[in-house]
Parts: sequence; structure tokens; C-alpha cells
Amino acid sequence: MHSYEPHDEGAAAEIVRAAAATSERLRLVGGGTKSGIGRPAQDEATLSGANLTGITLYEPAEMVVAARAGTPLAEVQALLAARGQMLPFEPMDHRPLMGTTGEPTFGAVAAANNSGPRRINAGAARDSLIGVRFVNGRGEAIKSGGRVMKNVTGLDLVKLMAGSWGTLGLLTEVTFKVLPVQERIATLGFSDLNDARAIAALSAALGSPFELTGAAHLPAGIEGAGPRTLMRIEGFSESIDYRLGELRRLLKRFGEPEIVEGEAGTVLWARIRDAIAFAEPRDPAIWRISTAPTRGPAVTAAIGARRDARWFYDWGGGLIWLATDASGDAGAEIIRTAVRAEGGHATLVRAPDAVRAAVPVFEPLSEPLMRITTGIKAAHDPKGLFNPGRMYAGI
Repeated sequence: MHSYEPHDEGAAAEIVRAAAATSERLRLVGGGTKSGIGRPAQDEATLSGANLTGITLYEPAEMVVAARAGTPLAEVQALLAARGQMLPFEPMDHRPLMGTTGEPTFGAVAAANNSGPRRINAGAARDSLIGVRFVNGRGEAIKSGGRVMKNVTGLDLVKLMAGSWGTLGLLTEVTFKVLPVQERIATLGFSDLNDARAIAALSAALGSPFELTGAAHLPAGIEGAGPRTLMRIEGFSESIDYRLGELRRLLKRFGEPEIVEGEAGTVLWARIRDAIAFAEPRDPAIWRISTAPTRGPAVTAAIGARRDARWFYDWGGGLIWLATDASGDAGAEIIRTAVRAEGGHATLVRAPDAVRAAVPVFEPLSEPLMRITTGIKAAHDPKGLFNPGRMYAGI
């Protein structure tokens, strides 16, 4: 298989134009850390953005950073950290879960809408993404958005590209808003709550004015301990002291929490963010389920009644990481039926190639939504060059 590795946007556009002339199908890649997500490749060549590197804009006072898509994410994060700033949406590192190597790239954060535990407070990656440059399926270089939030007219291509998984175009540059790093971070940890009581506790805290930036529940056996219900708050030290006291009073019916701070708290939330509990290959199928937070326990109860599975909750119960065997169509239907009954969608994040080829990896769309999705794909990539079949058959 041929691999194209352009060093600038112009060269990338030329490669795409040549591919369009011969209908050569292209797999778009960055650092390759999420290569096992989606349906197996149906392409004939690889188009890599890994050589499109370099930070192109950083204005700390305006809290905005831009970089070419292949720039290592770690490089951008180090630059921000040196000025006391961060990407607010806490992007996940997929390498432990997927068993991949390589270096996560800045553009892939946008392409996958990569968002971690802080999403409940700061929004997803797409909410901080304010500008993109990309090459579409005609080999045209497109710019959308800019350096400020209110810089969108007509179709919002910025938000459209976020989470498109390389099916609409090759991102060449992305621009994000950033936030200051908080002075202090503290985590309240409640013990021995079952799923239903844990989600009730998280819902009560999230409905309070005390601004949680993390809300997770780890059932027994996850992270090698008994059940733990975790709530993270951030801010100035005096504010943290006040909110800790108020949350203790609000949640006293759930027990007395331990308080975790410093490096221990940082490591704990990084492990939740990266689903480290499911990184071992003994669970061949990993699902990522989104639902209404209060419906999470009903979803897992329905799945657990019919399948041998393990799970934990993030986003106050709205995100469920579920590990189970890779039993193909029948197993996928059990999971998706349980999710649909409560309202939500399920994505197969990790499974053997044979299962990913047979099972819809992303939640199947209704006929009207599929028509819209197919139309958007045709408008941006009329010959279907990019990542063919990765999200849905034919798309």
C-alpha cells in the first residue's frame, strides 16, 4: 500500500486532486493512535498529516492557540502549561486502550471530537474549536472560522469537521480556545455506593451550584477496589474549601467522603479519562455508550442481565465504558437494544477486525439522518476518497 506524507497543505491538495482523477481511495491518518476505531480499512493508499507540523499561532492574552494538524498534542500542551493554560476539554490518550504506539496529534483531537471528564463543565472539543483548515475531496483548500468565537457565517464547517473521523477532508490546521489552569483541584470520593445511589449522588452534585469538573463512578472491581463515586472541583483555594464543605452537607446521606488532592488526584482522573481499567486485552470488545445520566444504571442492568460485562461511568453517568466479549452481531444487538430502550447511542471502540467488519461500529442512523449524512459526504468528498466505509457502509 502506498503512503503519501505531504509537508504542506499545497502538496496535500495536489495528492488529493491526483487521487480524485484516478478514484484512488485514501485512508487519512495522523499519529495512528486510534487506528483500530471504526470499520476495517477499505482503502488503497494512506494519506498522512503527520508531517504537517508547527504551532502557527499562540496568543495567551486572547487564550487561543493554532497549530498544523500533525503537530504532536504533547507539544501544544507543554506550550500551554508553560503559560499556565490548558485545553479545557481534557483529551483522552487512546494508546493504552487501543494498544497503539505513535504520537497523538493536534488535528486528530478535532477529527475525533476527543473529550475527557471535564466535558461536563467545559464542553466537548468541538465547543472549543473555533477554526479549521482542510483539504476536501476535490483537492480544494478550505478555511472556516478564525481566531474568535463569533466568526462564523453560513454553514458552520468548524463544528461539522469535529467528530467527522476523516470522512470529509484532511485537516491541515486547527484553532482552539484555551483556559487557565486552576490553582487547586480536589476530588471527593464516596465509598460503597451501588450504581443507582452513585448516579443519584452525582446528579445531586451536578445540579448544585458548586461546579463539578469531573463526575465518575467506578463499580466494585474497577481499578482493583470497592465501589468509588468521584467528584472533582477546581478553582481558587478558598473557593475549594467552601465548596468541599457545602458538598459534604448536600451529600451527607451518601456517607462521608475522602478528599484526594495533588498527584494522586491527577493520576486517578487520567486513568478514568483513558479507560485504563479496560486497557488489558482480556476484554476483546470495548463499547462507549452515551445516554441520559440518570438512565445509565438501567442501561447497564439490562446489558448485565444478558451478558458477562464490566463497566464504569463518567460524565455523571452519561458516558458508560463497557467491556465484554466480542460475540459479533448478537452481542451488539443486545447492547444496542438496551441503549435504545433508554435513549442513547453506542460505539464499538475496540474489537477484532472480523467483528468490526460485521457489526456497525457507530450507532446506525435513522433513514432521514442517513440521507443528510450521505448528502454532506457527497458535497465534501464526491468520489468517496476519504476513509471509505469507516463510519458506515459506503461512508
